[in-house]
Amino acid sequence: MVATGQIPRRLLVAIGGNATHPENIRGTSDEQRAIAARTAQSLLPLAQLDNELVITHGNGPVVGKILMRQTLTRDRIAPMSLDICVAHSQGGIAYLLMQAIENALREADSPRHVACLLTQVEVDPDDPAFADPSKPIGPFLSREEAEAVGREFGWLMKEDAGRGWRHVVPSPKPRHIVDLSLIQMLAARGTVVIAGGGGGIPVVRGPKGVRHGVAAVIDKDLTSGHMANALRMDLMMILTAVPKVAINFGRPNQTALDSVSLRELKTLHAEGHFLAGSMGPKVAAAIRFIEGGGKKVIIAHIEQAMSALRGDAGTQIVPDDA
Repeated sequence: MVATGQIPRRLLVAIGGNATHPENIRGTSDEQRAIAARTAQSLLPLAQLDNELVITHGNGPVVGKILMRQTLTRDRIAPMSLDICVAHSQGGIAYLLMQAIENALREADSPRHVACLLTQVEVDPDDPAFADPSKPIGPFLSREEAEAVGREFGWLMKEDAGRGWRHVVPSPKPRHIVDLSLIQMLAARGTVVIAGGGGGIPVVRGPKGVRHGVAAVIDKDLTSGHMANALRMDLMMILTAVPKVAINFGRPNQTALDSVSLRELKTLHAEGHFLAGSMGPKVAAAIRFIEGGGKKVIIAHIEQAMSALRGDAGTQIVPDDA
């Protein structure tokens, strides 16, 4: 258990795309606002602390819908490149969260401001992921539809788990958060900063610092860990839809982890306990953050954010010498 006075003043909180757009909704504006409002209530206790608070978020469901719109209207409207689609999703989700969190703060008589920053993230143009696109995005299509879309847009299409064909894109690792100093400056002034949404807009940097976007989707948890390290945060929280990290997931001997050391977590990860499509990226990000100098990672249910911060909920991941 962590006493109030021991709660870190500087923290990064990563929330999943389901915090604003779960897959079981139609996706109307009213639905998204209502979900953002619930997310804001969960984050409100953190935002009411005297702290430097940076929030990142996923964009999976939303960027997929943007691509679906493009697929359905491709005969009439020129499609956008994937980096611009990521930017659209980042801005839309951050707007909903920014407004919802600031509204919650005003209801609680807090004058604290919230800002969202459209965030570019540099990746290595020689990252092996570009030669092996593997991340499926967008809608499921029949083979015939996929072939037509692939020819028209130049997309690589692959069958996904027998459910249909989807567009697959590279998912390179983040190298550098562009304009990190702005995030740091705003957070130091007390502004709640929303940044790095959807893993960030993927860009590569050329001579003289010239950047241009690339067709990729960066893992949001890896970007969150990279950003937290770059900001020299001691603590990163990953808030999701499950209360704790579990081993033997879905089996009769499933076991939730209350506290685990870096060494223990790496062993469990190597044994294959964490699936690539669910907890795997979060565990990988936690490992990289602590190896990069972080002091603790908490993975918890978003509705238990404050309890987890105090040490009463979630999975607490610590360095081996803690």
